[in-house]
Amino acid sequence: MRKSLSILSIAVLALLLISCARPQPVVQEPPANQSSPAKPELKLTSAAFKEGQAIPRTYTCDGVNISPPLEWSGVPATAKTLAIIADDPDAPGGMWVHWVLYNLPADNIGLVENLPATETLLAGGFQGKNDFEKIGYGGPCPPSGTHRYLFKIYALDIELPLKAGATKAEILKAMEGHILLQGQLMGTYRR
Repeated sequence: MRKSLSILSIAVLALLLISCARPQPVVQEPPANQSSPAKPELKLTSAAFKEGQAIPRTYTCDGVNISPPLEWSGVPATAKTLAIIADDPDAPGGMWVHWVLYNLPADNIGLVENLPATETLLAGGFQGKNDFEKIGYGGPCPPSGTHRYLFKIYALDIELPLKAGATKAEILKAMEGHILLQGQLMGTYRR
């Protein structure tokens, strides 16, 4: 019995050694000079302020309170329209909506500053109602301290079935399931 146990032990040990000696599959990493394909990006910028920087007084309630110029790039070819929502997540009562635009033609590449406060835009699309209860842009106007202002852009695969003057809530609901890509520009303002 002892001899059988020794032979069995030697056989198990031999099998273990053989299995460890098998060549392991080699996983090759791509060469350092090759990168993975770039992720699509919808980029939103402004000539008035850079990402994370202060929004000039001109575009606030302490200045002329006109809308800033915006430019964008990276809109997918399949996009039908664009929507832009600007709001303040640092407002004392929660998110405060400063500007909503929707059904902008997807081939537009930007907006000039000082858009008129009309529901329908000449270049196409609509402006909605902000939390100041007005159509169009209402600039930063924090009660105190520094607030962040998020300008969010959405590329959509449909024209939203909304009339002019819609609210942010109505736009977000209509956009559900239709966002192809989105981007954001953040500016700050301090009083």
